[in-house]
Amino acid sequence: MIRTKGINHIALVCRDMAETTRFYTGVLQMPLFKTVELPDGGQHFFFDAGGGNAVAFFWWKDAPPAAPGIASVKKFPFDAKTAVGSMNHLAFDMEEAELEAALERLQEAGVPHTHMVFNHDDSPSGYAREMHDGVFVRSVYFTDPNGIMLEFAATTRSFGPDDIRHEPATLAEDA
Repeated sequence: MIRTKGINHIALVCRDMAETTRFYTGVLQMPLFKTVELPDGGQHFFFDAGGGNAVAFFWWKDAPPAAPGIASVKKFPFDAKTAVGSMNHLAFDMEEAELEAALERLQEAGVPHTHMVFNHDDSPSGYAREMHDGVFVRSVYFTDPNGIMLEFAATTRSFGPDDIRHEPATLAEDA
């Protein structure tokens, strides 16, 4: 049996390592703890996301350009689909009491973000304006300088068997 202990790091690609480092260390206050110069002239930097988790970035002078709407979210929440095999967004765990302060910090730093805390629930829209017992996570969404969609997420309750209500969808034909 394979036994993992969690996520060690996620590795993304940035357009400018200096800009990315300023954003993650300055705005998000994630310490830079490791830098690597790659043999092909690129770089690989690691930022401490807390709880033993890391966010890492590659940079190459000749990396392909960003592809919003294919490899990343074009505009949340109205155009959030991304391609198969892409990363849609990265969610950082946060205490619920910190969400409003995070909104203020993003606003002060001029970071594009949702201007409200989303209360995710099982309603047809998937969220509610007001907090209620059915809300399972509260979120603030924003983008980094590379156009990567990020989220501060606070889980508000424990999950149980009633939270698994849907059969997985498939495009396969019935056999």
